[in-house]
Amino acid sequence: MATKPNTIDEYLASVDEAKRDALQVLREQILKAAPDAEECISYGQPAFRKGRVICGFGATKKHCAFYMFSGSSLDPFAKELKDYDISKGTIRFQADHPLPPSLVLKLVKARLVENDAANKNKHL
Repeated sequence: MATKPNTIDEYLASVDEAKRDALQVLREQILKAAPDAEECISYGQPAFRKGRVICGFGATKKHCAFYMFSGSSLDPFAKELKDYDISKGTIRFQADHPLPPSLVLKLVKARLVENDAANKNKHL
């Protein structure tokens, strides 16, 4: 991408069709799980925030990625993520093998809870 995107739509326009389609579905699933989330670009990647950044996504030559911006939020879902390449806070997947919608819902909800707890602790 020659210029940095300002919106998620601009980002997706720069991604090949198969990945774009998979990421658009992920986008819709994230917004369904967090309807009050604001779309943004964070560190050059599409992201969603509600006060703090909840999650984001992106594409590379080899895969799509779902960024949780938290390594600890993936731990409870290790069994459900066993078929995916994961590292601290990132889930990599192929466009033709996306994350199940029920798992996306659980992951986003877990991040919302984590962010709420962090916001409450910040005000103590």
